[in-house]
Amino acid sequence: MSENHPDGFLKRPREPIGKRKPQQRRHDFRQIYEFSWLGEQVRDQSERCMDCGVPTCMGGCPIGNVIPEWNDLVYRGQWRAALHRLHATNNFPEFTGYTCPAPCEPACTLSINDQAVTIKDIERAIVDKGWEEGWIVPQVPTARTGKRVVVVGSGPAGLAAAQQLNRAGHTVTVLERDETIGGLMTFGIPDFKFEKHQVRRRVDQLEAEGIEFQTGVEVGTDVSLETLRRDYDAVCLAIGAAAHRDLPLPGRQLSGIHYGMDYLTAENRRQSGIATGGPHASGQHVVVLGGGDTGADCVATAHRQNAASVTQIGIRAKAPLSRDADQPWPWQPTIYEPSYAIEEGGEEVFAVETIAFLDGNDDGRVDVLDAEKVKWDLDPDGRRIGRTVLETGLRIRADLVLIAVGFAGPVLDPLSEAGLETSERGTLVTDTKLETNHAGVFAAGDCRLGASIVVWAIGEGRDVARRIDEYLTGTSRLPASLDTINPPTDARF
Repeated sequence: MSENHPDGFLKRPREPIGKRKPQQRRHDFRQIYEFSWLGEQVRDQSERCMDCGVPTCMGGCPIGNVIPEWNDLVYRGQWRAALHRLHATNNFPEFTGYTCPAPCEPACTLSINDQAVTIKDIERAIVDKGWEEGWIVPQVPTARTGKRVVVVGSGPAGLAAAQQLNRAGHTVTVLERDETIGGLMTFGIPDFKFEKHQVRRRVDQLEAEGIEFQTGVEVGTDVSLETLRRDYDAVCLAIGAAAHRDLPLPGRQLSGIHYGMDYLTAENRRQSGIATGGPHASGQHVVVLGGGDTGADCVATAHRQNAASVTQIGIRAKAPLSRDADQPWPWQPTIYEPSYAIEEGGEEVFAVETIAFLDGNDDGRVDVLDAEKVKWDLDPDGRRIGRTVLETGLRIRADLVLIAVGFAGPVLDPLSEAGLETSERGTLVTDTKLETNHAGVFAAGDCRLGASIVVWAIGEGRDVARRIDEYLTGTSRLPASLDTINPPTDARF
């Protein structure tokens, strides 16, 4: 048992949630993490929090989670109070606890010269215990305002906005173009990283709170934006940024080349029993273009589909193993760590640029990548501005190529006639109140910011809910960005 809370970081080493053994987990779609990380180990890890005078971890968190407070509550065994504090700034802590890259951790004061507190793991443990104990229940508003709001899109931003607006007393309808609620939380993240029952139980909670969900509805095709403006008092666009970034190289038209997100979506639909088609890696030599999270998820999925080999190609040089001097604390540094997918197998290749997709068998299918080893010149912001070719004529076998090089912005083709103002990056333009150039039409999340992380989307959803509430009623009791709430002792979340 821990006894001396202020000195916990001196006595306790960092012990994050463990993963199942790579050669075991790569053969199934079950969660990669260990299941039994609760109890005394969590308490010991929360004791490492220094309760420092300036909690820089909160500055690293895009939604201002009050991390030292719920760390202290877990240390004291007050789990339900910790859950209240966690929900005060985050509607869906399991979404972030399982999938967030945790920018709070490199901002932890311990990161100056030690290993950070396991903030993300403690967050996950709190919400997991909340569900296990039955503490997370519907919170139905006691009165209705008579105002109707429609939220377009059911990813983290849309769901957070919907829950906040509903709790303010407005009547909320959520429209989703896919057949299931959840956006990329449902279709874009593999089951072995984030089990989909976690979305379903939140949707059940939101439905019990009074929110209406309609699936298979695409705004701009099935219903116009103008119709929504007429039928509702406010519209919130939370449509994400799912437009693929392409690689228009010679041979791009060959069969066997797919977007990484389409590949992941197809497998998620297979796992849920919705559909059976889509690209499959069985027996294939797979090349993943892109070194980010989507690329890693493609690598891990290819393992589970019994690929013959998997190679992940990153266009940039391999990151350093420790924080560079030009990325001082508390900035989030670029540091190399093998992804969970590479732990399971496959090969990583860095600083390689694909030049063309080749069809060596003349059968209309890709089978080889033509590539070059390069060295990049970077500007002060890290953008590539020049290149030196170090080696040409690299040939990489590829029966299946998955392009996972990011996203170009929201898919706005169905809304092309709506007259929405867009930026040079293709994102929706809003004013400081998150309102678009159409009165009463607001935007939040990736469609406004560009492709980002789940925690930013939840924060955007909370922010836009407050702005819409102010638009409808002239004031709002919903929390502003980075605000905190002291919930009453009988508050239910």
